[in-house]
Amino acid sequence: MESNHQIERTTGLLRSTLGQDLLGSCLHGSAVLGGLGPASDLDILAVTRRGLTESERRALLAGLLEISGLSRAVRPVELTVVVQGEVRPWRFPPTGDFLYGEWLRAAYLAGEVPRPAPMPDLALVLTMALAGNHPLTGPPPADLLDPVPHADLVRASLAAVPELIRELAEDTRNVLLTLARIWSTLATGVIRPKDEAADWALARLAPEHRPALEHARDLYRTRHYADETWSPELRARVRPLAAELLARIDALRPRD
Repeated sequence: MESNHQIERTTGLLRSTLGQDLLGSCLHGSAVLGGLGPASDLDILAVTRRGLTESERRALLAGLLEISGLSRAVRPVELTVVVQGEVRPWRFPPTGDFLYGEWLRAAYLAGEVPRPAPMPDLALVLTMALAGNHPLTGPPPADLLDPVPHADLVRASLAAVPELIRELAEDTRNVLLTLARIWSTLATGVIRPKDEAADWALARLAPEHRPALEHARDLYRTRHYADETWSPELRARVRPLAAELLARIDALRPRD
């Protein structure tokens, strides 16, 4: 399968670039939570002994620009690199050392190189990596990472909401499904696959809010981005649904 080939190429790139300073790597996200959809990323977390040098950053970036894609034949690869000492012992917000995502390709091609930065959503990445327990190189994730307290999982989930709302019109399917997953995570403490989180949310939504979320879920399960369509009727339901999901999330927000 092409996905396996991309994973092998990515882990090979990590080994050749980092050598013994690569402590381990593992899958997280859809691949370990419930299976890849037609447009799912290959989410990989790498744990290193130290921060990357400038030449290592550029080597990883050049390799990933060739390995990753956004088509039916080539999946997007999302690679997160974290220095073990930045997350063990755990503290919030954590710092990520390197992040490659296909949504940033234009910036990379314009000369941007991924650099260390605060990454609150590492709380979710590490939680999924530990739960999935799917090492690609090195030992099991639990040998390299500390568990994330539920309170920090909540903080990371809430931190993502403003950016999601800004992307609602351009990335409708993913935003609605991610909001449903945030609601589900805050309510239950479990990070579900996006489509399963949608099922959870649909059972709790009023009938008028279900069609848009059902459509987003079905797109996730059956369609690549190039085949995504929204009828005018469904499009009109998107913002009311998003407002309802935000209200449900806000109701679970910790209060001082």
